[in-house]
Amino acid sequence: MAEGLLARRRIALVLATTTGGTGRHVRAVVDAALTAGAGVTVAGPATTDVAFGFTSGGARFVPVEIGVRPRPFRDLATSQSLRSATVGCDLVHAHGLRAAFLVAVRRRSDVPLVTTWHNAVLSGGRLQLVAGGLERLVARRADVTLCVSGDLETRVRSLGGRDVRLAPVGSVPLRRTGRSAADVRAELALEPGRPLVLSIGRLHRQKGFDTLVAAAALARHQPRPHFVVAGDGPDREQLSRLIRELAAPVHLVGWRDDGGDLLSAADLVAMPSRWEGSPLAAHETLLAGRPLVATAVGGLPQLLAGGAARLVAPDDPAALAAAIDALLGEPQALAALARAGEERGREWPDGPTAARAVVDVYAELLGPAR
Repeated sequence: MAEGLLARRRIALVLATTTGGTGRHVRAVVDAALTAGAGVTVAGPATTDVAFGFTSGGARFVPVEIGVRPRPFRDLATSQSLRSATVGCDLVHAHGLRAAFLVAVRRRSDVPLVTTWHNAVLSGGRLQLVAGGLERLVARRADVTLCVSGDLETRVRSLGGRDVRLAPVGSVPLRRTGRSAADVRAELALEPGRPLVLSIGRLHRQKGFDTLVAAAALARHQPRPHFVVAGDGPDREQLSRLIRELAAPVHLVGWRDDGGDLLSAADLVAMPSRWEGSPLAAHETLLAGRPLVATAVGGLPQLLAGGAARLVAPDDPAALAAAIDALLGEPQALAALARAGEERGREWPDGPTAARAVVDVYAELLGPAR
């Protein structure tokens, strides 16, 4: 991507509430678009500017609160606010289904619309029917749809998407604070020689941490592994209750900003998700050279191809526990898995690379800089 590629172009990025990978990817795209010479507007909840620093990064930020669930009257007003926020822009790029729907229902036909699908809809019942209608509208109204995983790409095509492209996202190695692995283990009150199994993610049903807790209760390796989950979210109380009920050796440590240090101290990383696209946590684990056991869902098999991780079925605590026990009991296999994962992590596009690819899509749609 050449500097000046988007000179004098005005790009609008729209996102809903996020505390993780979507926001980090949008910030990377902001940086890449600014480097390419564009003027950038970001519209989304005020909390996203606090979390990801769009304003401090050089973008114009317009606070627009986007609710998690559909609310017809509120959504009508929100859609109008987004239309107003993007007036004068040459291209609009909406991230996630909610943001994309609210842009698409009042999109201007003369302004290209790009959408990125970051997540699958996992709801059931009436909510699934409503979401299906939103998905169909978004798929058909976007000029270009970018999908972070192959299953999402297939889904959008089945819904009538016109120009659908695979666009996985990635991260960069997490920074370390200088603490040693021994220091981190001591802070976690781990006995010498006791294996540490780490998970990082939002405490939400999608992440499958209830499966992890059940697997922790079943694990039989000696010394018995200690499980640490770094993250917060709506399922914290439910998971805490399950940990007590099963007497599982799991410690919920809340949101942490020292993921690099935690990874350095981990003997094994577990990702028990029910669905993932291109999760940054998995890429960061690979880049840190830590062995990973994960579920074979969504985009994970593609990201973790070539033996980069031990894959198990989702919602299967016994299979997860067996994989953890087997790996902890085979130091050579554990080390080989870490090496294969690190090699795969270097092959996968990192955050800046993925963002530059998005900017190339903008340039393709808008044509030569004026």
